[in-house]
Amino acid sequence: MARGLALGWGRPLLCTDVVAERARALAEEVGGEAVVSGAELARRAELVVLCHKPAQLSAVAAELAPHAKAVVSILAATPLADVKAAYPDRPVYRALPSTPVEVRQGAVILAADAEQDAKLDAAVRALFEELGTLVVLDDGLIDVAMGLMSNAPAYYALVVEAQVDAGVRHGLTAEQASRLVVQTMAGTAELLRRQGFDTLAVRRAVTSPGGSTARGLDALERGGLRAAFSDALDAILKR
Repeated sequence: MARGLALGWGRPLLCTDVVAERARALAEEVGGEAVVSGAELARRAELVVLCHKPAQLSAVAAELAPHAKAVVSILAATPLADVKAAYPDRPVYRALPSTPVEVRQGAVILAADAEQDAKLDAAVRALFEELGTLVVLDDGLIDVAMGLMSNAPAYYALVVEAQVDAGVRHGLTAEQASRLVVQTMAGTAELLRRQGFDTLAVRRAVTSPGGSTARGLDALERGGLRAAFSDALDAILKR
């Protein structure tokens, strides 16, 4: 995810990693600079974005907290209060991005919080808005929202794969079916945005009484499509 964010922002960044070569490779890719330690990065950066494992919060904070000016955490299952406790007396934010931020088509959740520094608050929000759609939510709802969007690229890839396989079974090549299915998915997403996310209106515009779309939708409903997505979110939220 660190790489996806860096590519999405498309500007020189400071990078550090326990695997030095990984930091150097990312720095070269975005025209930035790899530094040897988190402490050095925290001293030099205006904003530190934490992309490590959640279990490492305390250990990383011990190195960074004395030097960091402001911090954004993208750590899963780590409430904003925990990050603030690890980085006391400085602006702290919690954001959760999805993988399409790499192409500036991601979904980003920002945890709602009281104003810390008006100018910095606006700058952090603008920074993540560059990456796609930003939604501000109460911190307690972030795990639910993550279950909808952070795992969804894998789901949509599976849906595309299933549709492509169906097309191939009926004579299309995989390349032909893939181009058609992916473009239809992308176009439908844009159509939904322009129509205020009115899914029913989009479905009705495509579905004529007794037509092929109606038959296809009926097959999907009987196949348990809604229940499958509901079960998937339930499975994600189980600890």
